[in-house]
Amino acid sequence: MDDKQNFLVKAADLFIENGAKTVTMDDVANAFGISKKTLYQMFRNKEELLEEILRYHLDLVISRLKQLDLSVDNAIERMVCRDEEIERISHSNKTILIKQLMKYYPAIFNKHMLNFSEKFSEVLVQNIEKGRRQGFYRDDFDAVVYSKIFFQLVMSYDNSPYIDTSTLDREHYKDELMMMYMHAITTEKGKETIKKIKNNK
Repeated sequence: MDDKQNFLVKAADLFIENGAKTVTMDDVANAFGISKKTLYQMFRNKEELLEEILRYHLDLVISRLKQLDLSVDNAIERMVCRDEEIERISHSNKTILIKQLMKYYPAIFNKHMLNFSEKFSEVLVQNIEKGRRQGFYRDDFDAVVYSKIFFQLVMSYDNSPYIDTSTLDREHYKDELMMMYMHAITTEKGKETIKKIKNNK
């Protein structure tokens, strides 16, 4: 990890713990023991710093997802295996940082989520293409559209007005969502593979 990455990790912790609106550039400079002048030479303003932090963390998440894709050859096994990164993604909206970004920095939040959607969709599309080659997924649907629908549903648990999180358990929601998605895209061969994987758990 280079100096800039180390800086972004520690700065992210500061924002996550205290919130995007609360933390000032003075606070960041003091936390690192540097002058504000030095900080402003690195980042033009707090907004640019926030965007860099979000971009860095997103790149880490996507890199992790791609590594898992390479390590699990069976496309269906890859989707239904327990994935700590997906767990983290699905309830990342609960942090003070994300909630304050939504409220006080909507342009930054929307830009981040669009970027997140694009990169996450690319990973899912690669899985779909692999599953089609393996005979597990149907060929007659738009992989890009389905991947974006899945991303939206994954992210909807915490911020949808139509989901009562006090009565619907997160794990149950996530499991049912995954099964709905997988049964929507799989061939008969794929559905049999899902059954075998579930029976072996």
